[in-house]
Parts: sequence; structure tokens; C-alpha cells
Amino acid sequence: MTRFADDMQKELAARADLIASLDAEVALRMSDIATGVIASLRAGGTIYACGNGGSATQAAHFAAELVGRYKKDRAALPAFALGENSAVVTSLSNDYSFDDVFARQIAGIGRRGDCLLALSTSGTSRNVVRACRVAADKGVHVFALTGAGGGEMARLAEVTVAVPSSDTPHVQELHLAILHILCRVVEAEMFPATP
Repeated sequence: MTRFADDMQKELAARADLIASLDAEVALRMSDIATGVIASLRAGGTIYACGNGGSATQAAHFAAELVGRYKKDRAALPAFALGENSAVVTSLSNDYSFDDVFARQIAGIGRRGDCLLALSTSGTSRNVVRACRVAADKGVHVFALTGAGGGEMARLAEVTVAVPSSDTPHVQELHLAILHILCRVVEAEMFPATP
């Protein structure tokens, strides 16, 4: 039963070290993203999220927490994960290019003052980068979660949180933690407890 315990402990320690490496600057950037999302929601905006693979599921998870709930029973918030409509994603991939699956959706439904939360562990995913460009051109606020360096997305986003690692699973694990923290802050601010 203890065959893998040493390896498991090393894996846990590696993740703990990565979390410990996050500094006050990361918290400030997260705060800036939360502030932008809250301002957009208060102005009637919609929050969009996108990514590929594991990042796509995290984008969907984030949208689900906003539309449903994180911890509080409260009104739904307008959020949508751009990878979730299989008919749209497959038709755009077939008729245009997979590089356009998120950008074309933002071009069609994004409005000035909305927010795009873009996830990519490398910061260079072509379809996510294109979505960031289109969003910025439309006046949609662009916030990015990436891995070390931030890639091209860091240059396109208003705020980027770049996890200081190039290990994809480790980056995704911290992205999920960051998304949960953002959900908690947004929910608490949008629906404060009544005295």
C-alpha cells in the first residue's frame, strides 16, 4: 500500500513549492482581474472564457461557477465558455479554421465592456491568441492566465497572471486555484452578506 508514498510526497512538495513561489505581485494581478470582472458584471457585461484541452475544461468550470454558484445560493451571473457549444466549435473548425473557433465567437457576441478570460499554459495557443486580439479590437477586456513568460497573450492582455512554471499539469493546477479564488471574490463582492 505504501509503494508510491515517497513519489507522492515529492509530487506534493513540488506543488507546495510552486504555490509558495507566488508573490504579492501575483495577488495584485489577480485582484486586478477580479476588479475588471466585477466592473463588467455591474455594467451588464458578460464574462467569456476559453482555452484548449485541460484549459478548456477549466474555462467551462469557471463559467459554471459564475452561472451556478461557487459557495452562495444567489442569482446567476452571465458567463459562457467558448469551447462548450460543439456545433459552433466543429462548424467553425470545418468551415474556417480551428484557429478561429474562439475569435469568431467573440466577433459575433462580444460587446464593449465584456470580459474574456483566456487560458493557455504556454500563452501561445493560436486560437486563444486570436480570440485575445479580436476581443481587444472590440473593446472586450482581456485577462490571461498562462505559464512562465506569458507568451504572446501577455502582450495582448490587460492583465496576465503567469504561473512561474513550464510544467503543464502544475500550471493547470494553479490556474484552477486562481479561478476558484476569483470566483470567491467575485461572488462575495457581487452578493455581499446582509447584516
